[in-house]
Amino acid sequence: MAFTSMMGARVTRREDPRLITGRSTYVDDVKLAGTTYAAFARSPFAHAKIVRIDVSAAKASPGVLAVFTADDMQGVGDVPTAPQIEGLKIPKHPALARGRVAYAGEPVVAVVAETRAAARDAADLVEVEYEELPAVVDLERAAAGPPYVHDEFGTNIAFTMQINGGDAESAFKNAAVTVSERLLNQRLAPVSIEPRGMVAHWEPGPQHLTVWSSTQIPHLLRTQLALALGLPEHRIRTIAPEVGGAFGSKLDVYAEELVTAFASRALDRPVKYVETRSESFMSTVHGRDQIDFIEIAADSDGRITGLKVKILANLGAYHQLLTPAIPTLTALMVPGAYDIQNVSVTLHGLFTTEVPTDAYRGAGRPEATYLIERGLDLLAAKLGMDPAEVRRRNLIKKEQFPYASAVGLTYDSGDYHAALEKALQIAGYDALRKEQERGRSEGRLMGIGLSSYVEVCGMGPSSALPAPGWGSATVRMEPTGRVTVMTGASPHGQGEETTFAQMVSERLGVPIDDIVVLHGDSAVVQYGIGTFGSRSTAVDGAALYRALDTVCEKAMKIAAHQMEANVGDLEFKNGRIAVKGNPEKAMSIAEVAFAAFRGLNLPPDVEPGLEATRRFEPPNFVYPFGTHVCVVEIERSTGAVKVVKYVAVDDCGNVINPMIVEGQVHGGIAQGLAQALYEEIVYDENGQLTTGSLLQYAAPHANQLPMYELDRTVTPTDVNPMGIKGVGEAGTIGATPAVVNAVVDALAPFGIVNMDMPCKPERVWRVINGYDGKANGKAAKK
Repeated sequence: MAFTSMMGARVTRREDPRLITGRSTYVDDVKLAGTTYAAFARSPFAHAKIVRIDVSAAKASPGVLAVFTADDMQGVGDVPTAPQIEGLKIPKHPALARGRVAYAGEPVVAVVAETRAAARDAADLVEVEYEELPAVVDLERAAAGPPYVHDEFGTNIAFTMQINGGDAESAFKNAAVTVSERLLNQRLAPVSIEPRGMVAHWEPGPQHLTVWSSTQIPHLLRTQLALALGLPEHRIRTIAPEVGGAFGSKLDVYAEELVTAFASRALDRPVKYVETRSESFMSTVHGRDQIDFIEIAADSDGRITGLKVKILANLGAYHQLLTPAIPTLTALMVPGAYDIQNVSVTLHGLFTTEVPTDAYRGAGRPEATYLIERGLDLLAAKLGMDPAEVRRRNLIKKEQFPYASAVGLTYDSGDYHAALEKALQIAGYDALRKEQERGRSEGRLMGIGLSSYVEVCGMGPSSALPAPGWGSATVRMEPTGRVTVMTGASPHGQGEETTFAQMVSERLGVPIDDIVVLHGDSAVVQYGIGTFGSRSTAVDGAALYRALDTVCEKAMKIAAHQMEANVGDLEFKNGRIAVKGNPEKAMSIAEVAFAAFRGLNLPPDVEPGLEATRRFEPPNFVYPFGTHVCVVEIERSTGAVKVVKYVAVDDCGNVINPMIVEGQVHGGIAQGLAQALYEEIVYDENGQLTTGSLLQYAAPHANQLPMYELDRTVTPTDVNPMGIKGVGEAGTIGATPAVVNAVVDALAPFGIVNMDMPCKPERVWRVINGYDGKANGKAAKK
């Protein structure tokens, strides 16, 4: 049988048939005998003392089995947080509010009933008397304080981080030109198609807890449940079934997971909780939410000599698992793809009476890219220079890699100029500028925006993370020659069931349909760290690569012994191990696998079976990069922005499956564009969420997105043996500044140099018509 190479092949995703035909199992599809249902009474206030709780009516409601308050859960640990940042203030965060609430939607009372409707009805009967306290929703006022979210700290500043590289002060003192701006990176909701859900099943006989959760981190969830509940970890099983989107929001251990597990033990029955869409908006972590102040110093030729950034990061009311760590990634990536030797960054993480923020696709890196890419355009405008030329003069050169940034990171590899030039060529950049010039003379509002980004991902090494950063994989050849892979990653849309099978097929010569990739079950798969930060292939894939190395080495030893040959005289190709120069003397990998299983005639130092488990600790992060070009046209009469052209050239190193890479970039651009033009979480002055449903939160429809023109450059990394970098977040990171730069460019005739996101039609219309709309914190100009 002819062997087809799998690496670089456009293999259709093997996950898709079950997903698109509705044959997958999500959390809400888990149906156990005797299942009960949880619902939560949540705080209607953003900030208040709890004076009294009366649950008598709820307990008497038909079908109710139990009602829990914080007093009932005193032995349960707080919602966990992982980062260890010097001086970090960590408030108490019980699963159910104790004594006070710090955001609207915080769970106060849990009700468990025989049906979902009965639980929700009873939760409405809970009476809580509150003493309302002042809300803290203005980020800049929060930095000054009071009032304080947590009075015990006497400040709203959870931590401050200062990073200095070179001599920024001297750079500004000697600069020929400087620019500065206040940049808003608004709060976003992840809006996964599947809200969070969980089922906890305590079995009193074996004293065993099984938890199905829509999570990105099944093994870490098990560890944290063990710590919070005081249970032996080996008596807990966690399962991540199909996960209907996450984007970082399911990289957390939530209060509801602790409560459902506790309730199942209390009742000796399974307990299910699946949040509503409204609950998702008010209680699942949000993303972004920074105010960034950027200052750039440059010489008269447009070369940047200094960079100062002050970051105000909204952490929300409490720390979720990685809340404080997210803005530190912004601080570390503020120089972006540019060779800037003098950098000063001040980061303040701030408490507010809003839902906690945490990872959301890109997690700190989109914020960094946005501020530096907006800064490049501000500098170009100040100098009267083309934005592409300013980038050319400042991008890190190919020969400078590995590149030590001024803030302490080491970029692995890159050819940033190649990506820029390729994107400009595909877009027809020079022709676009001429068309823009003609259009302006005709009254058209056409804008062209660029974004040259680099991101840090492939999250590891362990020494740089608040959790382990290694990856794991097991490869097991079954006696019949099929292959079972168990990965410590927890894919939920990234496609590793396909790409990992391609890796195995390529190395072992086994047909891809004879390979299964298992994940997400702590009772089946060796401990894994999960999927986040574009790490699955770069880290867990590297562990798989090593496991394949081990399997191949053992297979060669067994085959050599069986064929009475030396290992050095054999070659392993296309699923056959043959004697060099004598291809008739050979064994298929399936025959070797059966011989290993049978256990006869094995080398004396070789155990039966053909299986290997390996772990990979990355020595560094990986740094994908690229350039995006966006072209918009604005309708004068309405202010509506239409994206008419979008070109993305990304570099994620070597590529296993181009179709999956393109799919990841497509989705990423959609979310980045959505932030630029549509999406925005808004709290009023009382801390009430005013965008609490999809009627108010403007997630874009398919017809509001353009056709994408995608291409790539290929610059392998040496951080892992495959030369692969991550790509799951690249589109989001590159898209937002490209779109906003295009909108601002279109509005340049009105004297606008910045516009806060989202660039909604009303805001744009006010600029066009000369009203005092807030374009950039200043009155709009004609």
